[in-house]
Amino acid sequence: MKPVSFSAGFVMLALLLGTGDRAAAQGSAGPDATYRGGLVTPPLPKPRFTLTDTSGATFDFRLKTEGYITLLFFGYTSCPDVCPLHMANVAVALKKLSPDRVKLVFVTTDPARDSAKALRSWLDHFDKRFVGLTGTEAAIEAAQLAAGLPPARKTALATGAYGFGHSSFVVANTKDNLAHLIYPDGMSQQDWAHDLPQLVKEAVWSRR
Repeated sequence: MKPVSFSAGFVMLALLLGTGDRAAAQGSAGPDATYRGGLVTPPLPKPRFTLTDTSGATFDFRLKTEGYITLLFFGYTSCPDVCPLHMANVAVALKKLSPDRVKLVFVTTDPARDSAKALRSWLDHFDKRFVGLTGTEAAIEAAQLAAGLPPARKTALATGAYGFGHSSFVVANTKDNLAHLIYPDGMSQQDWAHDLPQLVKEAVWSRR
């Protein structure tokens, strides 16, 4: 398959329109590796925001993830499909890697229902190393905008409850504090197992 690159502007547009299918996610990046995530050009800067982790401690995203491959995802624990699938697939791939090389940071878009305890319990079903963050609705919206993503929006369900329309992309921030790759819904465990070890080994990202 011919590699595909996304501009940062296209990423925002794709998120707003809900695009980003499995085929379009294929891309190539880095000096010696072909990645299965979508290449973003120019890369997105790692965002600066501060929220609260599931222990109640302040979490400065930029500071706490310095030097790590950091996977950033915004979702909610009662999400019926996209969120649990991403978490499950990443968790399987991470079992083969040293825990001190990659951080997955999951920011809830539903702070009213996702208490710290509920968020921690949900993440622990996948991997106890996953970082869960929450905060006020305003702070979470600001964090999404800082990451270059459209804020999640509450949607009414037929049951009378509500869900959230949110971006389906996991944003991969590399050690240079830039996001060169995005991973939309539909990435498989094999895709993550293929890309994550290469991301960890990436010493210096190629400039294109």
